[in-house]
Amino acid sequence: METIVSYFEHIPSAHRAAILVGGIAFFWILESAAPMFRWKYRKVPHAGINIFFTATTVVVNFAMAFMLLSATDWAVANKVGILQWLPDMPLWAFTIIGLLLLDLIGAYFVHWAEHRVKWMWRFHLVHHTDTNIDTTTANRHHPGESVFRFVFTAAGAVIAGAPMWLVFMYQSMSVVLSQFNHANIQFPGWLDRTLSWVIVTPAMHRVHHHYTLPYTDTNFGNIFSVWDRLFGTFARVDQEKLVFGIDTHMNPEEHSSLGNLLGIPFQAYRAPVGAKFEGVESGTQQTESA
Repeated sequence: METIVSYFEHIPSAHRAAILVGGIAFFWILESAAPMFRWKYRKVPHAGINIFFTATTVVVNFAMAFMLLSATDWAVANKVGILQWLPDMPLWAFTIIGLLLLDLIGAYFVHWAEHRVKWMWRFHLVHHTDTNIDTTTANRHHPGESVFRFVFTAAGAVIAGAPMWLVFMYQSMSVVLSQFNHANIQFPGWLDRTLSWVIVTPAMHRVHHHYTLPYTDTNFGNIFSVWDRLFGTFARVDQEKLVFGIDTHMNPEEHSSLGNLLGIPFQAYRAPVGAKFEGVESGTQQTESA
């Protein structure tokens, strides 16, 4: 465990970049070999738009890195945060609790807020406009959204009292798990259901990308599935019934144009249509899925 901590304490920027690029490449190959859905779409141009937003996310995170470093150093130096108030904890417990807290605040809470606060939703909407969900969708975030996601991560680091090595570990796991749960890969039903008790799986997260309410407002988690189950936002769906995208922006000229995507947060608000379909139960209830 100490070796892992030491690695993340001194992780080179090149290694962090390799985790990002390597994850996309790995899941790109995997979903090409064993796809869940066999869509007829231009995969490379589609990926180009999403990789543009991945690049803007990297730029935002790099530009604001000083904030995160300052926040973690201050919290540790001043013994602020939950982990700092729990002395003599085994390193493995310290790590697990820290990752859970960072995932709760830096992923689940901000994601939940993006679906509840109208001005935040306008930015997050760009992520939901993708009608062909694959591993490149993971970082399809408007630069504005990248900013407030970063702020929540920094706040999470302070509340958790997490040292920088733990934040780097969390960010690395977050990147890979997000690429995994957006990947268009075929999983045996029993394996997906088993894994979904611990982590967010592709079948679980696909529900969140169904094009209409109320299912858009379920399965907010990124790494751990416990938060959706705990807060009653977990849902399981027959995968064949899913339609990806968002009902307010189903026109290809809107969701496949980079210029329009960048401008969506500043356009007139469109109220979601909302619809129901058979084969879905939400909240703490579940239906079986493939």
